[in-house]
Amino acid sequence: MAIAGLGVLIILVIIAGVLARHLLLQKRPIKKVVKSRAIKIPRFEVYPEKEVPPHKPIPKPVPGIPKKLPKIAIIIDDIGYDKEIVKKFIGLDAVFTFSILPYSPFQKSIARSIHSKGFDVMLHLPMEPNEYPMVNPGPGALLTSMSPDQLINQLDKDLDSFPFIQGVNNHMGSKMTAVSTQLYQIFSVLKKRKLFFIDSRTTTETLCKPSALLLQVPFAQKDVFLDHVQEPDFIRKQIRRLIHIANSHGEAIGIAHPHEVTYDVLREVLPELKKKAILVNASDVVHIGS
Repeated sequence: MAIAGLGVLIILVIIAGVLARHLLLQKRPIKKVVKSRAIKIPRFEVYPEKEVPPHKPIPKPVPGIPKKLPKIAIIIDDIGYDKEIVKKFIGLDAVFTFSILPYSPFQKSIARSIHSKGFDVMLHLPMEPNEYPMVNPGPGALLTSMSPDQLINQLDKDLDSFPFIQGVNNHMGSKMTAVSTQLYQIFSVLKKRKLFFIDSRTTTETLCKPSALLLQVPFAQKDVFLDHVQEPDFIRKQIRRLIHIANSHGEAIGIAHPHEVTYDVLREVLPELKKKAILVNASDVVHIGS
C-alpha cells in the first residue's frame, strides 16, 4: 500500500513539473528574428552606345605667351553607398569632386567628410532614362510624367537630403535631359539656389546646354567617362584621352565611379597626370553663358 502511494506521488510530481514548464514557456516572450536589411546599391549608369564628347572650339594659341597647364576636374559619381572607397579617394594626394546619390545610406556623413577636405560636394540627381521603367534611376528620381509641382517638390527634397551641395549633375537622364520644358523648371530651381550644373551627357540629344544658357546657370559638360569598362588598360586610355582634350581646350571634365580598379589606376597615374594638368574642383570649370 505504501509503495503504491509512493508511485502515485512520483507521478503527480512529474505531471506538476511538466505543467509548470509549459506555463513558463507560455509566459516567456518570444523574440522575433529580425533579418538585417542588405543595402542594395543602384545601377551606376546607362552609358550611350557611342560616347560623343561635346563639341568645343579649339582656342587659338596666343603668340609669345607660354602655354599653361590645362585644368582637369574628375568627378566621382554614385557616392553614398560605400564609405570606405570614399576614404580611399580622399586619401589620394589630389583634388576630386564627389557626386552623391540622394537617400543613399551614408550621404550625410560622406558629405561632411568631403566638405571638410575642401572638395566640392555635388548632388547626383536621378533622372529618367530612355530605358525606364526597365531601368530605374533610383530614389528621388525626376520623371517626365511628373507635373510641374511634382517635379519641383521632388527636386527640392533631393537638394535638401544632405548638406553642402554646390552643384548638380544628372544620374542617367537620357530621356529627361531631352525635354526642354522640364529642364527649364529644373534650372530655375538651381538658379535660385545658386548651384551649378554639369551635364553627364548620357545622350547626344541633351538640351541641358541651351537651358543653362537661357537661365544663366553656371554650366559645363562631361568630356570623358573614365571607367565604363572596368579594365585598367581601358581606364588608362581614357585618362590619356582626357588629358588630350584638356590640352586642346584648356580644361576638361572626366567622370568616374567608385570602383576599386578606378582607384588603383588613379593612384598609379596621378604623379604623371599632375605633371600634365592641374586637378581642380568641378566648380572651377563651370561657366555662365558659354
